[in-house]
Amino acid sequence: MMIEMQGVYKTYKNGVTALNGIDVTINQGEFVYVVGPSGAGKSTFIKLIFREVAPSKGTITVNDYDIVNLKRKHIPYLRRDIGVVYQDFKLLPKLTVYENVAFALEVLEESPKNIRKRVMEVLDQVGLKNKARFIPDELSGGEQQRVSIARAIANHPKLVIADEPTGNLDPDTSWEIMKVLEEINANGTTILMATHSKEIVNTIKKRVIAVEDGIIVRDEQRGEYGYEI
Repeated sequence: MMIEMQGVYKTYKNGVTALNGIDVTINQGEFVYVVGPSGAGKSTFIKLIFREVAPSKGTITVNDYDIVNLKRKHIPYLRRDIGVVYQDFKLLPKLTVYENVAFALEVLEESPKNIRKRVMEVLDQVGLKNKARFIPDELSGGEQQRVSIARAIANHPKLVIADEPTGNLDPDTSWEIMKVLEEINANGTTILMATHSKEIVNTIKKRVIAVEDGIIVRDEQRGEYGYEI
């Protein structure tokens, strides 16, 4: 399996319990939505997977890594197999599209030849090969998000975590981004997507994990959103 959580709790220092006994398994190649009201625990659920935060109790395995006992020096190795796409893109504003994507490979000390080849491959995959020399400010929101996706998949990750990837985009652009994510998933990459978009979840049917008050209240294959927004 890809991700397994057993008896996972997360209580922050301010006393807030964000997750309250989570048990879930996500297999390689799945496309999973994580839905629920604001403050339900979705962000904590996602942050635990790439070890931005550690659980207070329980066990978590991601790509055979023991998240709970993972030493700080090993966290970068865990993250090499995880691409993350954010709502606000998090692109480096002074770098070109090409340089933003290349940066993800440069930190892994890939050869310049491999970097050139891979950057152009992923830019072609997201339909931005012709925008390689543009800087983020010269792109639309949807194009910036596609650069963010290209950067996330540059290292052939087994898992892509998309945290509200369509949250800042208009409806038409949102569907374009979903098409890209579906294509990535079709190539075998696991997609875990936190979203508030009822329309996307109810139209593009995938597995739905619903979180409320830190508890998984629903886990359905090809489920509905099920919350008022």
